[in-house]
Amino acid sequence: MDIEELRTFVEIAQAGGVSGAARRLGVSKSVVSRRLIRLEAELGVQLLARTTRGAALTEAGATFRDHAARACAEIDAAQGTILPDGELRGRLRVAAPLSFGPTHFASVIADMARRHPHLQIHTCYTDRFVDLIAEGYDCAIRVGYLPDSTLLSRRVGPLYVKLVASPEYITAHGSPETPDDLLAHQALLQGTESWQLMDGDRIITVRPQGRFKADNGSALVAAAAAGLGIAYLPDGLTREFLASGTLVPVMPRYPPPPAGIYVVRPPDQHLAPKVRILAERLIACFDEASHGA
Repeated sequence: MDIEELRTFVEIAQAGGVSGAARRLGVSKSVVSRRLIRLEAELGVQLLARTTRGAALTEAGATFRDHAARACAEIDAAQGTILPDGELRGRLRVAAPLSFGPTHFASVIADMARRHPHLQIHTCYTDRFVDLIAEGYDCAIRVGYLPDSTLLSRRVGPLYVKLVASPEYITAHGSPETPDDLLAHQALLQGTESWQLMDGDRIITVRPQGRFKADNGSALVAAAAAGLGIAYLPDGLTREFLASGTLVPVMPRYPPPPAGIYVVRPPDQHLAPKVRILAERLIACFDEASHGA
């Protein structure tokens, strides 16, 4: 049984069809279809039911999916044990934030690809919350405060956050002095999130309200610079705006607690060398940046 056919079927199952699998694998739909047909012929069963409205796994396909995924994972682990020290092969699928990823992580990922010419790296930059297991990612780089989950995580760097607003907004609406004052101001939000602030050693949670929301940090920076409200953003996104005076810090007596940058992965048995090395490269990068600051 061909391992590429198995991997392709696993991608079809996770992506919900041939088109999604083709995008994930970076090949044409015809290549994916041919691999599936060969696998079905070898097994003697239909794995995917094709309809006018899309495709779905047959009963046999749903049963075979979990076995195929485990087999692929075991083969990857076995290959990792016999490769020359430090050599990586196969494919690494990474999800990274769009707001932070291209400026802070892309160079590390590119350098990893340069150092490991036999490794395929597919990175998805998006600010939406990616389901690593359902969407078939090896890992994700996440910033901020990690919610409780079954995912395994490794902290690779610090993240510092500030409340910011434009001088025009402060002139028009005043500057809040306490966390409770924030409730009377326009907050620039990604969703329905709460903000955490430090009062000495005590953490205060505030649930601000606002009419402007965006799922991208850079869009929130632009909104803050336009005077639409107060934003709760990482220093990496606001540093230049603060330096130019386009934005000013808000309520520095109550700073947000330090957050972090993490590599998270599904809770499987094996820590793949490609995920471990990505985490180590990010740690080295942030360590160099802190010493160079």
